[in-house]
Amino acid sequence: MPAIRTPPHLLTLVALSGVSALSMNVFLPSLPGMARDFDVDYGVMQLSVSAYIGASAVLQLLGGPISDRYGRRPVVIWGLIGFLLATVGTLLATTVTVFLIFRLLQSVITVCMLVPRAVIRDLHDGDRAASMLGYVTMGMAVVPMMAPVFGGVLDELFGWQANFAVMGLLGIAVLVVTWRDMGETVRGGGLPMRQQIQNYPALARSQRFWGYCLAATLSSGAFFAYLGGAPFVGDQVFGLTPAQVGYWFAAPSVGYVLGNFLSGRYSARLGLNRMILIGASLCFAALALALLTDLAGLLQPMVFFGAIAFMGLGNGMVLPNANAGMMSVRPELAGTASGLGGALAVAGGAALSALAGALLQPGSGAGPLLVIMCGSALGSLVAVFWVLMRERRIGLGA
Repeated sequence: MPAIRTPPHLLTLVALSGVSALSMNVFLPSLPGMARDFDVDYGVMQLSVSAYIGASAVLQLLGGPISDRYGRRPVVIWGLIGFLLATVGTLLATTVTVFLIFRLLQSVITVCMLVPRAVIRDLHDGDRAASMLGYVTMGMAVVPMMAPVFGGVLDELFGWQANFAVMGLLGIAVLVVTWRDMGETVRGGGLPMRQQIQNYPALARSQRFWGYCLAATLSSGAFFAYLGGAPFVGDQVFGLTPAQVGYWFAAPSVGYVLGNFLSGRYSARLGLNRMILIGASLCFAALALALLTDLAGLLQPMVFFGAIAFMGLGNGMVLPNANAGMMSVRPELAGTASGLGGALAVAGGAALSALAGALLQPGSGAGPLLVIMCGSALGSLVAVFWVLMRERRIGLGA
């Protein structure tokens, strides 16, 4: 593999993050129809989301340290190649078991989400890294914003397989761009595994690291629960078509884009912790209002998805800043911190997504999903205060 040393273009990082996000949600409006095609319950088909997220957690744990040791470039190149092979498998699957196996293998693309975060930390420090992460994820958020809309239309025109064909075509395009532009940002041959292991205790003992991890994990957990339950709510509660579900699915991404823009614009000025606090508060308030509306029997698509948009806005402020915070604890372990933090986020998300799928049954309404999301958002807010109290005690300020 060529030893390219020039830093990658910002758009390359956006493309890598975008194709990883697209693989997670482009086919979500098709889930009810896929369950009917494979003649299985919705909960079984929903494993294509929750099991995928769980596998992503494991891969982030491995991908982060490997990228610290061997470099960012080879990790994303091989991740893209593995993703393309698995995508072919999903298209050829004739049973739900075979489909789910290859869908699980598609999760290797998750390295393309963790590596760009580590690249930003390689190139920038502290609040500046948070600002750059905000801009990267703002651009990346456009893909998942449009993907469900596009996926719902493709499903109605050509069937659910068209969504996986699109994943493959975009994967090929991103692989070509990455091969040509992805410069290596790890210097000196990377940090040896033995030295990484020796540095783990310092990372594991840091209250700041775990506080940032929990803030990111629980804030994104509300979104992952939404991914697992929203197709059911749209289909069974509101009676929406796959295309209509796809249109409404843009709600969190619209908010996320705005939140990322605010992070890029104000993180360097206001600081990490203040931005996380504002975002977590907004996320919890919006979801709590939606839950109260549901309890009053007044929940409508505009109210439900409007609250989700504000949840996305809050996440757009929490996640770039929390990720920058956890990677700033031990800068030489940026990839490891990014991978561990990402693994915790997606593991928690897998659990919440599966829980949402299990609790949402005919006649249950949207209440179980909103309770899960509210609880997750509240936990994120508590984690933020934990970090703030710690930093006040040691005199660092908020």
